[in-house]
Amino acid sequence: MLFSPTGLSECLREWEDLEKGYQQIQDTHRLYKQKLEEVTKLQDKCSSEITRQRKKLKELSVSLKECKNSHPAPKLSLEDVDAITEIEDSINDRSNAFSEMEAFLPKKNGLYLTLVLGNVNVTLLNKQSKFAYKDEYEKFKLALTVILFVFSFTCRFLFSYRALDALFNFLLVWYYCTLTIRESILITNGSRIKGWWVFHHYVSTFLSGVMLTWPEGALYQMFRNQFLTYCLYQSFVQFLQYYYQSGCLYRLRALGERHNMDLTVEGFQSWMWRGLTFLLPFLFFGHFWQLYNSITLFRMFQLPECKEWQVAMCGCSYMVLFMGNFFTTLGVVYQKYMNNQEKSKTL
Repeated sequence: MLFSPTGLSECLREWEDLEKGYQQIQDTHRLYKQKLEEVTKLQDKCSSEITRQRKKLKELSVSLKECKNSHPAPKLSLEDVDAITEIEDSINDRSNAFSEMEAFLPKKNGLYLTLVLGNVNVTLLNKQSKFAYKDEYEKFKLALTVILFVFSFTCRFLFSYRALDALFNFLLVWYYCTLTIRESILITNGSRIKGWWVFHHYVSTFLSGVMLTWPEGALYQMFRNQFLTYCLYQSFVQFLQYYYQSGCLYRLRALGERHNMDLTVEGFQSWMWRGLTFLLPFLFFGHFWQLYNSITLFRMFQLPECKEWQVAMCGCSYMVLFMGNFFTTLGVVYQKYMNNQEKSKTL
């Protein structure tokens, strides 16, 4: 409960206490600015030293290769070969260490973030802030997945209004645009997001934008229910993916086997494969549904009454999504198969 002075003497004493507190705040803020300047200088020094080391290491790697090429193995002693191999291994390890260091240093934004945000520093400089932002990203995806599921269900089964469909597509455009920005910030802060999944959201943004501009008509109504049903299924699968990936990452981080800023799983263990085996049929069914959407749209484009350019653009977008998602998921299955083959050989 706040203290409320009632007399003049109490007011004077309260003012003296406030004066002392104000002086302490000034001293603390002055120290804060001093430390902040020191941190900025250390950041600049560390960044320049890393850049210098990288350049020197690159030159050294070229020199070592020239040494091996100009001096065939028989002319090099065993000690020389071992020394060169050891240095090359250390260079690779040092490159990885520099990447970890740079995750906590300010860096220039990529082209996309520069276009969207300008030259604003988005690097989070401590682990707590990085984890909090990543956790917020995951919760954002989960919340929007639920909202999109309810919204698509409403449009599909309850109300059939073009204005409501447009609002749904606008929400999809905003959602995927936001994902691309947040993922770019996460990548800047050291997250190891697979390249296709980033590009996948750019294609989804484009697809949602094209659907938003598709005018009301017979062709739109012909594809509407199929599109909304697909969106329902996609939200359901994303919900399953969220819990699968979050569970895998939690166990991997607890075991100390995975980077704390990872969003997707790279490499599998037996306990992870059991959950993925359950998820794979849903994933492949969704991928082939994208192919079905693409074929449907291409057939609609061949109709004589088709005048809308959106039909062909949506068909191409779904084809790109199918190919990227299908071959990426197939690569995951192949990776697991090869891991099992290697394990069987070692047993």
